[in-house]
Amino acid sequence: MKHHAFRLPARVIGIALWACLFLQPHAGAQQASIKPEKTQLQVGTAGSGTTSLPLFVAFEGGYFAKRGLNVSVGQVGATVAVQGVISGTIDIYQGGTAAIAANLAGADLIYVAAAVDRNSLILFGQKGISSLEGLRGKAIATTFPGAFGEIAIRMTARKLGMEVGKDFKLLYHRSPPEALSTFLMGNSDGLVITPPQTELAKQQGYPIIIDYYKEGLKIVGPGTSVMREYAQKYPNTIKAYLMSYLDGLKRAIDDEEFARKIESKYTKISDPKILAENYQQGLRVWNRDMTVDPVAIRVVLDDSSDAKAKNADPKRFYDNSLIQAVNRDYAAKLFPGEIK
Repeated sequence: MKHHAFRLPARVIGIALWACLFLQPHAGAQQASIKPEKTQLQVGTAGSGTTSLPLFVAFEGGYFAKRGLNVSVGQVGATVAVQGVISGTIDIYQGGTAAIAANLAGADLIYVAAAVDRNSLILFGQKGISSLEGLRGKAIATTFPGAFGEIAIRMTARKLGMEVGKDFKLLYHRSPPEALSTFLMGNSDGLVITPPQTELAKQQGYPIIIDYYKEGLKIVGPGTSVMREYAQKYPNTIKAYLMSYLDGLKRAIDDEEFARKIESKYTKISDPKILAENYQQGLRVWNRDMTVDPVAIRVVLDDSSDAKAKNADPKRFYDNSLIQAVNRDYAAKLFPGEIK
């Protein structure tokens, strides 16, 4: 018996090839269609400044909604936000070192991404004060205990053989605007703060003692932190959130006018010059690759006031698996050549 090869007509083969090439979803499309396990998200953020601007751009630009997420963003104190994440009333904390402090205290709170880790803190002095030594015996206004400001000042003091509480004191506040107000009213001799408050202090001519960005200080903040159990239970939700955030970051980079409009709305700053300066500050610190760098955590542990910090392993404070997946399948296409 002879066997005859079965041949498809050329037209049918052409249609089949066309379908393979054009009807198969590419990686980006697959990522875009990720189905979140949880769609209602409460997000807490400790500030409304430039470092958090891509989050607000993502929110106002509708990028969360496009991925099936109904997100509420609330500005709350860092301690309150962390307590909310631990109790489950807040899903995600988009903030800084309070996550590390909570983990040291026993909560399994971790970073899953680092939106910013190049710090834009500035230490100011009252007019006539131009060094940390000039603040000996005086007070420095900052935000809450364990936040960026305290960590940076402790690090600088240690290098100069000085000690917080002995050589000078820190005045803690619930928010950057409150710390700035204390300084402007003359109730502190120093101020360590982040944008946009830095631009307000610069505008009034207060001398810069230390620009921590120029010093190369790395501290995660704001980073995306959740309970470890939450990350394990809702991985697609977190991926969708991070992808939406990256969409907001892309919009903020590409559309300065829109970004400045959103910042003005949330910070209540209307001065075009300050908004322009703040925007430039943002451009230099916003991470396209939001992988958490353990070096940025080690800095916090080395200068934490918590006795358990120095011997703690940085690896216990983060899990990069979700952001690495997002980078591979989505961010690498959004920011070609910029993702590790």
